Amino acid sequence: MTALGVTAPGVGEIREVGAAAFAWLSAHRDDFALGEDALTLDGHVDATWKPLGELAQTCASVRAHTQPTDPLHACAADLLRFAWQQTGRGELFLRLQRLEPFATYPLEIYSVFASAGLRHAGYEAAAATTARTRSWRLTEQDPTRRLGVLKAERRSGIHRPERAEQALRRTWLGGLPEPWTFERSSGYALTHVVFHLTDWGRTPAGVPADLAAYLAHWLPPWLDTCLDAGMWDLGCELLVVAASLPVSPDPATLRHAWARIARAQHDSGALPEQDPRDGPGADREPDFLRCYHSTLMAAFAAAQTLKCLAGEGSADSDAAYTGQGVPG
Repeated sequence: MTALGVTAPGVGEIREVGAAAFAWLSAHRDDFALGEDALTLDGHVDATWKPLGELAQTCASVRAHTQPTDPLHACAADLLRFAWQQTGRGELFLRLQRLEPFATYPLEIYSVFASAGLRHAGYEAAAATTARTRSWRLTEQDPTRRLGVLKAERRSGIHRPERAEQALRRTWLGGLPEPWTFERSSGYALTHVVFHLTDWGRTPAGVPADLAAYLAHWLPPWLDTCLDAGMWDLGCELLVVAASLPVSPDPATLRHAWARIARAQHDSGALPEQDPRDGPGADREPDFLRCYHSTLMAAFAAAQTLKCLAGEGSADSDAAYTGQGVPG
């Protein structure tokens, strides 16, 4: 029993959370579509390219972490194809390059598709030319973002001498800070550091030994704190991190966390970013921009947790990969 008085879910229930999240994402795919303002200088990147890029990253990751026979794999592959088509099969990145040659977000988003084998030679050539300039190299970015840009360059075939290790040790996580200084902003920073180091969960060995040991000790209480506060979006990101470390946490820690996530998920599959508690509209599904990212993270975290639990030799491990218990 968990502290909430409910039985911690097995892989079947975790899978149901992921399947429901994918059902919501599929039903709302048109909300991820790029509008006419996606190529205007005054367009809102956070409402156009950012949601599409995050959809692509989640789907590319889930596709990589599941077997082709898994229904979650099929859902992820379908939505990834949709996202790629929205970019004109990469052509819109070349147009963005001409409009904003020194913006990094087009390369960061494009690199997600490149990591999944979806490439546009013309854009890669243009981006490589820009990356050779001093202006690109000297763009001021916080260390976590810099780490992500370097990863995006490598994914896209751009190789420069700058070392990621230097950026890593300037991040909050890379400095091994006092654990009691953990807060929301540092939480999101550390999750993205781990995402970049592990290529979004593909290579756990990418986390240096000192960081892995630090996270193994402190991640469980941080996760518990976030879930106690109803921070479902950050909680799911921390679950991805937990399932991406070289040494996985106690499976009970993962299962107990999923009991809370399952309770917070709406029947539609949407997961709110933050628990609204008992205020007005607490039972209403939040609008798209207030739940799409947390729902993406629920889908990603479910797939990564299932992979982790299967690797632990759980009695349920066969179900984790064969798709048993997934709604049709």
